[in-house]
This record gives sequence, C-alpha cells and structure tokens, in this order.
Amino acid sequence: MGSTNTDLQALLDRAVAMSGDEVVTEAKSRDVVLPHGAGTLALITLDNGLDHTRPNTFGPKSLASLNTAIDAALARDDVAAIGITGKPFILAAGADLSGVPGISNHDDAKLIAQIGHGVFRKLGEGGKRSFGFINGLALGGGLEVALHCDYRTVQDSAPALGLPEVMLGLVPGWGGAYLVPNLVGAATAVKLIVENPLNQGKTLGGHAAFEAGLADAEFGGADFLEQSLLWAARVLTGDITVERPEVDRGEAWDKAVAKGRSIADSKTGGASPAAYRAVELIAAAKTATRDEGFAAEDEALADLILTPELKASLYSFDLVQKRAKRPAGAPDKSLARPVTKVGIVGAGLMASQLALLFVRRLGVPVVLSDLDQARVDKGVGYVHDEVDKLLLKGRVNQDKANRLKALVTGVVDKAEGFADADFVIEAVFEEMSVKKKVFADVEAVVSPECVLATNTSSLSITEMASELAHPERVVGFHFFNPVALMPLLEIVKGEQTDDATLATAFATGKALKKTTILVKDSPSFIVNRLLGRFMGEVGKIVDEGTPLTVADGAFAGVAPMPPFFLLSLVGPAIALHNSETLHRAFPDRFYVSPNLQKLVASGKSSVYLPDFSVDPEVAEIFAASQGSGDTELSAAEVREKVLSALAAESRLMLDEGVVAAPEDLDLAMITGAGFSFWNGGLTQLLDREGISEKATGKRFH
Repeated sequence: MGSTNTDLQALLDRAVAMSGDEVVTEAKSRDVVLPHGAGTLALITLDNGLDHTRPNTFGPKSLASLNTAIDAALARDDVAAIGITGKPFILAAGADLSGVPGISNHDDAKLIAQIGHGVFRKLGEGGKRSFGFINGLALGGGLEVALHCDYRTVQDSAPALGLPEVMLGLVPGWGGAYLVPNLVGAATAVKLIVENPLNQGKTLGGHAAFEAGLADAEFGGADFLEQSLLWAARVLTGDITVERPEVDRGEAWDKAVAKGRSIADSKTGGASPAAYRAVELIAAAKTATRDEGFAAEDEALADLILTPELKASLYSFDLVQKRAKRPAGAPDKSLARPVTKVGIVGAGLMASQLALLFVRRLGVPVVLSDLDQARVDKGVGYVHDEVDKLLLKGRVNQDKANRLKALVTGVVDKAEGFADADFVIEAVFEEMSVKKKVFADVEAVVSPECVLATNTSSLSITEMASELAHPERVVGFHFFNPVALMPLLEIVKGEQTDDATLATAFATGKALKKTTILVKDSPSFIVNRLLGRFMGEVGKIVDEGTPLTVADGAFAGVAPMPPFFLLSLVGPAIALHNSETLHRAFPDRFYVSPNLQKLVASGKSSVYLPDFSVDPEVAEIFAASQGSGDTELSAAEVREKVLSALAAESRLMLDEGVVAAPEDLDLAMITGAGFSFWNGGLTQLLDREGISEKATGKRFH
C-alpha cells in the first residue's frame, strides 16, 4: 500500500483534529458465518444513526471509524473476508464537504484525498478478500469504497450510483478516476466521470450499473444482503469464478480520452478545470501504477478544493440540499389541507405527464378531463402505457402497476369527475380567456375549499382568478418539461391567494418530490423571465448582424446548452409566446425577434438538423435580415453583453420582490434551467466575473 498504517493514523488524527461537528457515519462490524464452509465474514455496515432518508457521508471521523473496523477485521485469523454495506437503501453519498470552505492551503486540501485513499485501499490491499454490497444510493466516495473491494454486488433497484464530482468542480479523488477505467475501460469511465456529471448530474440505476460492469452480480428484493452473502460464500469456496472482460488499452482508450476532452469543451468552454483534470487522470490511468494513479488524484483534488468553482459548487449544493427543503416565505405547513383526489383539466401530453406524476407520488385518484372522449382516452392511455413501461423495467411490481392504473381515469363531464376533488390543476392552451373559462367551469362543480392550480408559464395568476367567487384558492403551480425529470416547481402567489391554499400547494409540491420556490405573481415568474431576457438579447444581437453560430458558441460553461439549441428544445412557438408576453409587460427591455417570428411562421420546429448543423432553410431566414445589420460582435462581446442584461434583470426582479433573495434565483436556474453547480447558478457567476457591479453598481452577495 502507498503508506504505512502509522502514517495513515497520523493523517487521520490530524484530519479529525481539524474537523468540526459533522454528522458521523459509524462503521459497525458484525460476524457472519457463511455457508458451504466458506468461513467467517466481517460485515461492516455504514450507518449515521439518522432516518433512512439521510445518506451516510464520509468525514474525517467517519473515515477513522471505518479504518478501525477494517483494521480489527484484518487482524483476526478467524476472519476469511470483509464485506461492506450501508443502512437500508443507502451505501453512502460520498465525502462530507461541510468543512471544505474553511480549507485555505494545499496541504490541508491534500489531506482529504490522502485519508480517503489510505482507508479505502485496505479493502483491496489488506490481505483478505473483500466484498462491496451496494444496497442503495452510492455516489462519489460511496461508490469508491465499493470499487476498492475485490468483488461487488448491487441491488437491481438501487436508485443512484455515480461519480458526480466534476459537477461540483472536483474529481473522484478516492480512487475512482484510476479504478473505474481499469475496471470497465476508458469509454465507460469518461461517461461516468465526465459526461454524466455534466449532463445534469445523471446517475445509473442498480441494473444499469451492473450492465456497465461496476458490479459482478445483481440481486433484487428485500433479501438482497442475504443473497449477496450466499454469492460471496460461493466465490470464497471457488464454486463461482468472477470473470471480467479485458480492458482495451489501445486506440479505444485514446479515443475515449479525446471524446472526454470534447465533452469538457462543449459543456464548460474551458471555464471549469475539474472536467479537464478528470480527463487527464483517465488518460494517465492507462499506464500508471496504482500508487501513481492515487498520487495524481491526491494532487488534483487538492488543487481543485482551492478553486472558486468549488466554492460556488458548495454554495449550489447548499441551496439544493437545504434551502430547497425550507422554501423562503412558505406559510405554516399546518395550514395545508389534505389532498385525497386530483383533477386535471386537459388530457394532452403535459396533462398526461402531470397525471402520471400525481398518481405515482400521491397515490390518490387522478381524473383527467377534456373536450371529448377520444382525447380523454388518449390521455388515460398514455398514463397506463407509462405505468406498463415501469413494470417492464422492474420499477414497480404487478400489484403496484394495477393499483396505479386503476387510480387514473378520465371524464368529459367535470361535474362527474371533479365534484369531490381537493386539488384541480389546469394544463390547457396558454391563453388567458381559455384559462378563465376553465376555472369558471371548474369552480361551478367543486367545493369552496378545493385548490385551483394553474400550470401557466407566464400569465397572471391574479387576473386568472379575478372573476371567480373564490379567487383566494387559485395558485400558480408551474412545472418544467419533462415533468418527471425537472426538479423545479414555481409556486406563484396571486394577490388574493390565501395561506391555506399556499400551504396546500407547498405540501403537495413536497409530496411530489419537487423543489418548490415561492414566486410573486409577475410576468413569466423566474426561469422563463430570465431565459426570456437571455434569448431576447441573443436574438437581437443576431438580428443586428452577428452570425448565429458565433452567438451560439458564446455561452459554453454558462448555460446548459447554446441558446438556439435551447430554442429548438423549447419550441420556437413557445419561445415566441414567452417573449411576446414579456415584451407587453416590459417593452423597453424584452425584444421580440422578427427572425423568430419568421421561424415560427415557417413551421420549422428547430434551428438545427439532426446532425447539429444549421438547417439551410433557417440559415436563409436569418441571412435575409442580417444583410441590413452592420454590428458583428465577437463571442466574448456577445457573452458579456448578454450576462450584463441578465444581471440587470436579476436586480430588478429582486427589487420587485419576485423572490426573497438571490439564492432563490440561483436555485431556480440550477433546478429549472440546468445552470451549472460550479458557477453557483447565475448570480455567483455574475459576481465572480465583476459583471454584477458593472451592470448594477453592486454585487448580489
């Protein structure tokens, strides 16, 4: 191993002395006598003593506890093997980063990497065979501790396995950057370590992790651990021989590394060093020894801990983990009314997605309604088909699938379906007159306490409720597409929305497992207003003569995708509607692009072709107007001009009280628009680059 036990203990003692009062995950060991004469296995279970929704993490004290447990097992002659698992459904969620903001020098930063390596290496290099039993969530160090084991099993329904460090401005620094490519090859390593983290922190489920080669066996059900122990016994007795494909260390490795650099360029534009350091580590792992690979991880982690990107990432992480769970301005939750039945007006794609979400998360009857039976049947059929897909993937069993499908029904007559509903949400055409009529019809058949929610993306909640007998029970409930994946839910308070309605909306949002933010009733709310300003400024710059491709290349590392890719994803017609709504409210700041109007009129749904080249017909539309433009900006000029506009708009939104604080703007842009953790969302980036002060005269933080 890379260091002696005495050296490691000294490092652990130093780290523990520096650490604060972090929640300690203890390593609890018990003996398991394996069948078939396989001997005794020392089973180490990680447990922080909290409820099962709070993941285990590794701080210095937790690593010291694990180190003690491993040493005790290694010292016993009667122990044939070591196993490691976690409390039910959770192995571990990685390092405890709570003390990182206080680290100010390279040696202290490097200490974090060294103690993780030192403890985990004993599992694979301590002289006894070791097994990682991945029984649930395993992220970052939680996956790395299992990777150090000789063998791994995984629960097929485990919800999230991955190495998300690059998303946070770090690298897998406890062995992952070396072990993964040497276990499953460089291509899979690039996907897990670089591509997935930069793709909204994507993770793998248990079965996908097994398919990727991260585990040697998969088991399901409540007896996962028992099956894993039986499997381990057969490995120890030689009844099972674990064979793994040979890793290709030739041209395939080099191609994967090149792809990793390309992904880092396209996603970060060189603005975040973590992705590039991760690619370098994967490249070096092709020929490096284990000592060399782990030493390189130590240096990379130490360097990155001291970067502004990590500080911004920890700010973002705090928003998602803490502020998201205690929304600013939310009323007392005791005021919330129970929701025992949900009505949905509309049966199109958005409404059907909502129905699937409500029935899965709330487990209550959900009734879809539309203009005719054919539309209703199509909407209900969509939900039933999606439930069947969940069944095929093993996400639900047959009984659960039957129950879910039985709970989703449809009617044409709202009086028949909604009379006893507690919560009705509309998902119809984005037109005020249409929505007013829908709510008038619904109000006539529901109880006075029934919450009326609108999924509008831009229209006034106050105006929508203005002609109702009970305007106090109308609330904005704005989801983002795709509904199942996007975490954000903007909860919009109209002028007359009462606290009971608002509390019910927040309680429902929490039950739906969404990140909820309280928003003042204002045009396009948070995300669509900021994206509207963003797209309007870019559209104006292009209309005035800057090539479309130059404008699209100006925002790598800022927005999750180039603006005209975003336009294509959202849909030109929806983007135009949003910009027109904002232009009516703020004509001096929000620009409606004639080119966008022409694009919508042409019927084109995207600026780009499937091969990501600009559609020649779209290029002609833009070229026709650009002939009269004489202002061609560089990518850097485009970037600064647009970010300055976003800074000005953010300041105005705070002054208007659209949200309580800059943190809410950032939380919304991270969870609703995919802005990067390592930028701190939006306002941290604007502060760090000095744009806040240039554009508004002061910093946001």
